[in-house]
Amino acid sequence: MTRIEVQLLEQSEADVSASNHWLSANELLFVDGFRFEKRRADWRQGRWTAKLALACHFSIPIEIESLANIEIRPAKSGAPEAFIFGKPAAATISLSHRAGRAICVVAAPGVKLGCDVEAVEEHSAAFLADYFTRTEQYLISNRAKGEQSLATALLWSAKESALKALHEGLRLDTRAVSVSIEHGQLGDSLEWRPFQVHYEQNTIFHGWWLRQADLVRTVAADPAPNAPILLTQLFAAK
Repeated sequence: MTRIEVQLLEQSEADVSASNHWLSANELLFVDGFRFEKRRADWRQGRWTAKLALACHFSIPIEIESLANIEIRPAKSGAPEAFIFGKPAAATISLSHRAGRAICVVAAPGVKLGCDVEAVEEHSAAFLADYFTRTEQYLISNRAKGEQSLATALLWSAKESALKALHEGLRLDTRAVSVSIEHGQLGDSLEWRPFQVHYEQNTIFHGWWLRQADLVRTVAADPAPNAPILLTQLFAAK
């Protein structure tokens, strides 16, 4: 199987520039419309992360003036689309943020791509019944008690990534997609590990997951991707 390349950049709230000079003219108008500071901060963090990821992907100088020429616009589905100097960029992107961290993944045009970051935390039995298939509920309950929260976060995040790749998000019943992982792969390793998400009869998203601290990151794509290439070090070197 020929696999595609996916690049991933992660940024914290502290990484985001305090000024707005890296935003495009349209983005400046949009950011002023937020009523609540939390939503504004999350939006800025997502855009900042996406612009840096795209700058790395296209070898654009990482300077405030250059980042202002990169714009992230929502498609009709709500999925983010990248534009450079007002023209569609030759790339597919996906964004996610949680608990002060934001990630952006970048792949070639036409790839069905989604990413997500989730906190490892306890959930009620009602939550599992409402959002997970019976097979997934069994997979979670069959884990050791110390692994159940991680299994829940992993499966939920993988679902989110696949639903983003479908350009559906949570408009689609989360039980319409079913996640499968290899038995016994929920250890504490910090290496990327594979999963699959099945949708309807003939659609399978291949993905990768990584746990660091109390957050799980997932990436799902069609065609199947190699393990994501981390851009953090590349950015730090610039």
